[in-house]
Amino acid sequence: MGNTDNLPIVLAVDDVDMNIMILEEILKDSYNIITAGNGKQALEILRKVEVLPKLILLDVLMPEMTGREMFDIMKTDETLKRIPVIFITSENDFESELLAAGAADFIHKPFSPDIVKLRVRNQIALKNYSDSLEEMVAEKTTEATSTLDNTLQALANIIEYRNLESGSHVRRTQFFCKALIDYLMESDSPYAAELRTMESDIIVKSMALHDVGKIGIPDSILLKPGPLDPNEIEIMKTHTAVGKNIVEEMMKAVKDKDSIYLKHCRDIAWCHHERFDGSGYPRRLAGFDIPLSARIASLSDVYDALVCSRVYKAAFSYGEAVNIISEGRGSQFDPVLTDAVLKIRDQFREISQKNQ
Repeated sequence: MGNTDNLPIVLAVDDVDMNIMILEEILKDSYNIITAGNGKQALEILRKVEVLPKLILLDVLMPEMTGREMFDIMKTDETLKRIPVIFITSENDFESELLAAGAADFIHKPFSPDIVKLRVRNQIALKNYSDSLEEMVAEKTTEATSTLDNTLQALANIIEYRNLESGSHVRRTQFFCKALIDYLMESDSPYAAELRTMESDIIVKSMALHDVGKIGIPDSILLKPGPLDPNEIEIMKTHTAVGKNIVEEMMKAVKDKDSIYLKHCRDIAWCHHERFDGSGYPRRLAGFDIPLSARIASLSDVYDALVCSRVYKAAFSYGEAVNIISEGRGSQFDPVLTDAVLKIRDQFREISQKNQ
C-alpha cells in the first residue's frame, strides 16, 4: 500500500475482524483506515489522535460498548458530535431510531463494495462542505456570501445526483419560489410586507437545501421503484429532522447563529412537509405556526413532484397537477398561497417546460 498520510481518515469500528478486513480492502486506495474493536476502544483512539477522522463506520452490536452507546457519548462532546457516523448493521430494525438520533447513513452486511464506496464518498463530501464553511470569514462580504451560495448549491447537487436527479429539480423549485414570491409582493397580498422583511431573495436561494436530509436515507428506500411500506415511510420522513440537524451544524460552522440565510434553510428543510391543517410531519404544525418560507417551499416542491416523473411514479399532466394543488387548499396548503399559484399557473407551466 502506498503513502496514506494525505488521505482522508476513516475510523472503522467492528468486533468482527473479518468485517474490518473487508472494509479496509474496499476503502484502502482512497482513505487512511484506522480501526477499533468496540466503542470503548474507539473513543480512546478519538481522544488521542492528532487529526480526527472525517467519518466513522460503526457497528451497532458489539461487546463492552455498543455502537449506540458510543454514538450517544459522541453526541455529548462538542468536537466528536460533528463527525458523521455511518452505522454497520444486518438489520433494519434500528434505522428509524438511529436516523432520528442523528446517524448519517447505514451500510448493511454483507458488504457491497460499490455501496460502501458511494456512501463513504457522499458523507465525506458533505463533511468537507461543512468544514469549508468554518474557514469562511465571519464578515458578510460579497465574496463570503458568494462562497456560501456556491457551497450550498454544490451540497444540494450531491443530494440530487444521489436521488437520480440531474439537479434540475432544485433549480425548478427555486424558480417556482421566485415566481410565487414575486406575485405575492407585486399583488400586495397579505404576505407582501412580511416577505419584504424576510429578504425574499434569500428564501429562493435557501430552497436549494430543502431535501438535504435525504443524504441520510438508505438507497434501498430513496431509490425504490414503487410504493414504500409503512416502516420505509417512517424512515423517509426522518429526512426533515436530518436536514434540520445538518443546517444547524452549518450554523455552528460559520459561527453565525443569526444568519437569515441559514435560518431559512433550516425552516424549509425541517418544515416543508408540514400541512396547513396540522396533519403533516415531523411536528404536526398547523396554519401560521408553519414558517412562511416552508409553506412556500411546500407548494413549489409538490408541484414539481407532480409534473415530473420519478422512480416510483409517472408524471401528472399540468392540468391534473393544478387540480391536485387546488384540492389541497386549506388542508395541505396555505389558502392564500394556493390562490396565488392558481393565478400564475401558466407561469409555473412555462418554468417546468423550460427547465427539464
